[in-house]
Amino acid sequence: MLPAHLRTLARSGSEVQVNVDGVVTIRSILDAVENDYPVLRGAIRDHGTLQRRAFVRFFACEQDLSHDSVDAPLPEPVANGREPFLVIGAIAGGM
Repeated sequence: MLPAHLRTLARSGSEVQVNVDGVVTIRSILDAVENDYPVLRGAIRDHGTLQRRAFVRFFACEQDLSHDSVDAPLPEPVANGREPFLVIGAIAGGM
C-alpha cells in the first residue's frame, strides 16, 4: 500500500501488487515496485544508497519495520499476500 503522494506519482490506487521471486524481503518488494513503477525510483529510497528516505516508514502485520534489515524475510502473511506491506509517509511536526 502506498501513501497518497506516491499514488499520485505512480498514477495508481492505494494498493499495488507486485510479484517477488524467492524470499520476500523489504528489498525484494521495493525492487519489484521500482521495476513496475519506475517513476517511484528515488521516492521511497535514495537513488544512490538505496537507503529508506527519512520520512518514509515501512509496516507489516502491525509492526514498524522501518529500521529492520532490508534483507530480513518478511512475516509469512505478507509473503503469501494475506497481509499488505505498507509504505507510509511519516508525519513530522511540532509547535
